[in-house]
Amino acid sequence: MIKVVIYILSVLVSMFAVSGINFNNVFKKNHIWEARIFIVIISLIMGYLLAEFIINFSSINIIN
Repeated sequence: MIKVVIYILSVLVSMFAVSGINFNNVFKKNHIWEARIFIVIISLIMGYLLAEFIINFSSINIIN
């Protein structure tokens, strides 16, 4: 259950981070749906990677 919460929060944080990037020069004019789909895919990828990092980092046992 905690992993699901971490994944959801990570995707939301990555959506917030990606929304600050200006993609106007990357996509052609009037290709709004392609840009939105790209942003969603990038956010999902970044959210997954961030969640995996957090889960793996929290499971490390530090031994002297």
